[in-house]
Amino acid sequence: MSDNPILVIGGGPAGLAAAKGIADLGRKAVLVEKEEYLGGTPIKEKYAALTPDFRDAEEAMGEMIKAVTDDGNVEVITNSTVTSVEGSAGNMKVSVQNGGSGKTIDVSSVIVSTGFDHFDPGEETQVYGYYEYDDVITLTDAEKMLKEHKFVKPSSGEAPESVCFIQCVGSRDRQIGNQWCSKVCCGIASKDAMEIKQILPDAKVFVFYIDLRAYGCWEDDLYWKAQEEYKVNYIKGIVTEITKQGDKLIVKGEDTTMGRPMEIPMDVVVLSTGMEPSEGTKEMAGVFNLPLESHGYIGTIGGPLNTVETSVPGVFVAGASTGPADLEDSVSMGGNAAMKACAFAMKN
Repeated sequence: MSDNPILVIGGGPAGLAAAKGIADLGRKAVLVEKEEYLGGTPIKEKYAALTPDFRDAEEAMGEMIKAVTDDGNVEVITNSTVTSVEGSAGNMKVSVQNGGSGKTIDVSSVIVSTGFDHFDPGEETQVYGYYEYDDVITLTDAEKMLKEHKFVKPSSGEAPESVCFIQCVGSRDRQIGNQWCSKVCCGIASKDAMEIKQILPDAKVFVFYIDLRAYGCWEDDLYWKAQEEYKVNYIKGIVTEITKQGDKLIVKGEDTTMGRPMEIPMDVVVLSTGMEPSEGTKEMAGVFNLPLESHGYIGTIGGPLNTVETSVPGVFVAGASTGPADLEDSVSMGGNAAMKACAFAMKN
């Protein structure tokens, strides 16, 4: 049995859950985070509220962070990256770099929880005008405003009368190679739409979607609630171009339900950008020689019956490093990875 600590790479929801799980099982954990802070994307992107329960994101993540930093079984190393590994299962020497300095840590097993990157809408095409028009924003841009309990036209600071969300930007698109649904975008857009209506009850809010994918209880908690309680309008259609006319954005496309073209003026357009494998995920796949699955995420073994174990003995994964994941997925996978990593350390 190895007494060496278990290394957790990435301090987002999955990594925090993994580190705390390891500590609760009586093992030592070392949590390495490349940023100067913990909390991952919800903190980095200044999320307003969590989906689907609308809980304040900073408060919720703060509780997870405190549970880890207050635990004597967890050593937290920020502003640092893992650069190399030597040795084999049960006895690995991992190099951690912090700027110009570094150190080597002996670890028994590893959990990679390096999250995801948001798709850059400028990569695909300029039909959405993200870099051209100030009032074309992304979900993360919207979250930053909603965190401040306001929602305005970035170009003027005025309250918009009409807002629309465009779904599947950078997801489900074979032309650019992103052949996956990012899973959370429909639910987050519905949540944001409701928050906008809370701030601006007279604003007209639309969601343009290809297929609405509010899975599980999100169907009732978000999709139907947005329609019935907040009068958010859902339009099944494809947006092909956004132009500007005066101070209005013109959303052009096809209403696929009615089978006719549409051209609708909007004050603000919100692009629901999807998930992509993070740079950190790609880097750790290289460091630990982890095979990637066909979409560029870290591959696991055992299919749906083993979602956190990789083909490299002693290396486990959690959260969106394995593919699109919501917070519930990420936290659950973090706990699962912690259990398996501890079990591995006991056997090796």
